[in-house]
Amino acid sequence: MSEEKDIKPKHTGSKKMFDNPILEKLSRTHISIPISIYALTGIGLATYAYKYTNIQTYLIAILFLLGMIAFTLAEYWVHRSVYHIDTDTEKKKKFQYNVHGVHHEYPKDKTRLAMPPIISIIIVLILLGLFRLLIGIYAFAFLPGFFFGYAGYLFIHYIVHAYPAPKNFFKFFWVHHAQHHYKDGLSAFGVSSPFWDYVFKTMP
Repeated sequence: MSEEKDIKPKHTGSKKMFDNPILEKLSRTHISIPISIYALTGIGLATYAYKYTNIQTYLIAILFLLGMIAFTLAEYWVHRSVYHIDTDTEKKKKFQYNVHGVHHEYPKDKTRLAMPPIISIIIVLILLGLFRLLIGIYAFAFLPGFFFGYAGYLFIHYIVHAYPAPKNFFKFFWVHHAQHHYKDGLSAFGVSSPFWDYVFKTMP
């Protein structure tokens, strides 16, 4: 069973995770840094696909869209299966708390609403290598959509936690994610899109 129900959210303060001041500083980030990493990488890859490959423009657009859709599924799966793993051992409990539980305990800590820049860069490199191996040159058209999806997710996740809900259609994102944090930590896993919550029946 995951530990979210045992974590009481604190709306002020922050958690010190490392005694080493350098590691502690590296565990935090301003949201603009990871968003910029993913957005600029996406722009660079899309530009390369358009200018320096023989992939047709319409196919670049299709692959870009597929990349964005794939990201929403990856976001859902990682959030549900990795960040909310069953904590049936002490090692799993510690892992879950360090990667995500701390966010549930301090949901308003703006410095920990995204992975640190070093982790973001590692993710970019791993995905680039993996998809280059799997789909070859088409990775330069697919990954921009994936990375823009990631940047969009980070932006939505940040504003949902950092700002009050607006009085318009977009309030849905605030309400949906608030249900995950404050009502049922084992539902509403989608942040940038509720689509997969409907598909996998985890919609509150």
